[in-house]
Amino acid sequence: MTAVDGDQVASDSYDARALQDKWQARWAEENPFTAGEDPADDRPRSYVLDMFPYPSGDLHMGHAEAFAIGDVVARYRFQLGENVLHPIGWDSFGLPAENAAIKNGTHPAEWTYANIETQAESFKRYGVALDWTRRLHTSDPEYYRWNQWLFLRFFERGLAYRNEGLVNWCPKDQTVLANEQVVQGRCERCGTEVVRRSLNQWYFRITSYADRLLQDMEQLEGKWPERVLLMQRNWIGRSTGADVEFRIEGRDEPVTVFTTRPDTLYGATFFVVAADAELADELCTAEHRADFEAYRDQVSRLTDIERQSTEREKTGVFLGRYAVNPVNGERIPVWAADYVLADYGHGAIMAVPAHDQRDLDFALKFGLPVREVVETGEGDPAETGAATAGEGRLMNSGPLDGMSKGEAIERIIGILGERRTGSAAVNYRLRDWLLSRQRFWGTPIPIVHCPACGEVPVPDDELPVRLPDDLKGADLAPKGVSPLAAAPDWVETACPSCGGAAQRDTDTMDTFVDSSWYYLRYCSPHAEDAPFDVDKVAEWGPIDQYVGGVEHAILHLLYSRFFTKVLYDMGMVSFTEPFRRLLNQGQVINQGKAMSKSLGNGVDLGEEIEKYGVDAVRLTVIFSGPPEDDIDWADVSPAASLKFLNRAFKVMAEAGAASVPGTDPAQGDVALRKATHQALDRITSAVEAHRFNVAVARLMELVTAARKAIDSGPGAKDPAVREAAEVVATTLSLFAPYAAEEGWERLGHAGSVAIGNWRTPVPELLTQESVTCVVQVSSKVRDKLEVAPDIAPEDLERLALASEKVQGFIGGKEVRRVVVKAPKLVNVVVA
Repeated sequence: MTAVDGDQVASDSYDARALQDKWQARWAEENPFTAGEDPADDRPRSYVLDMFPYPSGDLHMGHAEAFAIGDVVARYRFQLGENVLHPIGWDSFGLPAENAAIKNGTHPAEWTYANIETQAESFKRYGVALDWTRRLHTSDPEYYRWNQWLFLRFFERGLAYRNEGLVNWCPKDQTVLANEQVVQGRCERCGTEVVRRSLNQWYFRITSYADRLLQDMEQLEGKWPERVLLMQRNWIGRSTGADVEFRIEGRDEPVTVFTTRPDTLYGATFFVVAADAELADELCTAEHRADFEAYRDQVSRLTDIERQSTEREKTGVFLGRYAVNPVNGERIPVWAADYVLADYGHGAIMAVPAHDQRDLDFALKFGLPVREVVETGEGDPAETGAATAGEGRLMNSGPLDGMSKGEAIERIIGILGERRTGSAAVNYRLRDWLLSRQRFWGTPIPIVHCPACGEVPVPDDELPVRLPDDLKGADLAPKGVSPLAAAPDWVETACPSCGGAAQRDTDTMDTFVDSSWYYLRYCSPHAEDAPFDVDKVAEWGPIDQYVGGVEHAILHLLYSRFFTKVLYDMGMVSFTEPFRRLLNQGQVINQGKAMSKSLGNGVDLGEEIEKYGVDAVRLTVIFSGPPEDDIDWADVSPAASLKFLNRAFKVMAEAGAASVPGTDPAQGDVALRKATHQALDRITSAVEAHRFNVAVARLMELVTAARKAIDSGPGAKDPAVREAAEVVATTLSLFAPYAAEEGWERLGHAGSVAIGNWRTPVPELLTQESVTCVVQVSSKVRDKLEVAPDIAPEDLERLALASEKVQGFIGGKEVRRVVVKAPKLVNVVVA
């Protein structure tokens, strides 16, 4: 591909393919982006990290956006002369590789590492400024050994445990799914209807860190997108209220419920137990057993997200039992329903239908009583169908009558305490992290199950527990248990404690474990005696800028924050938050929709690069809008980016041919010098504010100004033209590295343009002698004034009102007010 018309490529013309070949080879030879480790290196350190990719195939348009954005951040830091760590690795365990191995009759490693090599070459072609010496793959035994080591440290601290629990189960893939992997009740990957089943699983006790996960968000305010912080707060879901004990007729032990509104206890008219909770099975009477079991089977096909949807019609069955309200002794019926979750609170709730919409919907459907206990001035919920959830004065509540919400909560908690039937409590929406997966291609859990000793950790000196090499293809097909169970030579082992016959745990870890600490491994990727060098992490961490998609706003980021806090408590890191700043990018869509084969609207990154070149694709991605916005490829123009690159390249080439480095720019055209430094100032501000599209726009203006000076001004020999061309090269290196490197070389400079060449604007050249002020009368432009940039608002108002044109349009009308936005706008509002 040649980026000019005609058969010949002129010396000052931009040839994308030729430059890509030339500079890829040069970068591979010189490794200009390797982070420095010399203790005498006193450059400021900067750790910039992109969320690492999964090797599902070659790079796609989503990668093109994400890594172009992250590269701008890293390259700017390189330009400032900082010692930058910008590493690359692959999140290479996971279900797609296993499914591909089953389909192709191979081992997952074959598919995985072949794709990694394909992506690695594409990253190099894409010109990303990466430190290739720190490359890692989470499926390497050298990496997952430390997953196992960390698991054992969590196990020792009581943070890793095994328990029976209800999970989302895909019957086809035969594995546990997170709620986020279930879409409209079906497996995200294979489309099979998901069911709920009880399994003995491994968990991380993330709930022990719930308060710290919330409190430490103060460190991230203004540095992470607010919507991400809100999503995490909502996911953790801290609620204050009370635990209240309800006696169940015919049961010795009371049942505890958590409520955020203990003040409404007198309004509880029925009791609800999660249909899939053991308690529901225990409480159901023989008379209602058949209906209950049929209903429980129905509920097992729903995900937690579906069950909590306010759009679903409420369902449930009466269990034939009654609970006793602890404050008034009233007998209230016990129901099983799907809108209560077994693992939220205590798996049961008191239902106050007048003041909770879900309870009201349920009560109205099944003809249960509705009793108001808070006077809010709204209509009767039993008649309006709308629960009154607001605050008001208590009524129908005995000793609480007339109290406000706060007063009533304090009083009722006191009453419950006196009667020993309740106390103040805190509850969380956050559940412990279920990390067991019944699949092969993941980190084996380093626990041995011994009939005599129970759960026994594998000794550290026997790590890693490696995956067997002889399982592949059909051996990995889902069988209801982990494929590892089909490898008896691997499963059967000796107990590390007593030496007796024992079995290895056959589950593997959730791949979120891999990505919860990989950023620490990059600091010392070849460490052999620890997951990472503590001193190196102290030098580089925490990450200064993290770049990735908002789809990871909850789980990946939450789990990474959890790991960091545990490691802090272990004395292995000196910080409690892993990522100082977070930058989210949007999606690349086409014709208003997400790209997909079924829609026929996919855009192939390789084809776009072949047609327009890497620089044009990267520049198009960056110029399309702010990083967080979606890019509709149907609305952008790589061809236009290519035309601009030709213009910019010619400016650099012509300036390089006409002058030599070191020419004093102060001898050049003053107007162009001012345009250059004003552009540089605006570009710097835009880049630091992550408004990269604005920086490109200012760069385009500078190229236009330089082109004008060459064609109709002092010409390419002018020192100011060289200065402008050099600023074009350094700025362009953030977005279009091939053109920038070649342009810098054409300008006579040795070394990479990307390292330490950012300039500081000269303050004297940033001043403007005058600016144009628009004067409006009742929001219509009536005059324009040339004024000093620092004119005082009162002086500007006086000048505007003195304008003959303005006075002509005011006429004899009353001037109601004058809006002054010095120095650029005055609006005279008349009657």
